[in-house]
Amino acid sequence: MPEYMINFKWDHEAAVWLATSDNIPGLVLESGSIDALMERVRFAIPELLELNGEKPQSVLICFKSERHEQVYV
Repeated sequence: MPEYMINFKWDHEAAVWLATSDNIPGLVLESGSIDALMERVRFAIPELLELNGEKPQSVLICFKSERHEQVYV
């Protein structure tokens, strides 16, 4: 079963989470909520895989998130 890494990165200026993947060409989604973004990714992956010529029965998705913030002390 193929596994795909989905990278979530917080865009401080736009105040949204951005989802991309090196394994799934065309995957670029954003949302203000990480939970909503996870759901959008789940629905987008089958369509994007089909557009890219892949037709697996099921896949594993690994979500990796990254958020950097400046803290004033």
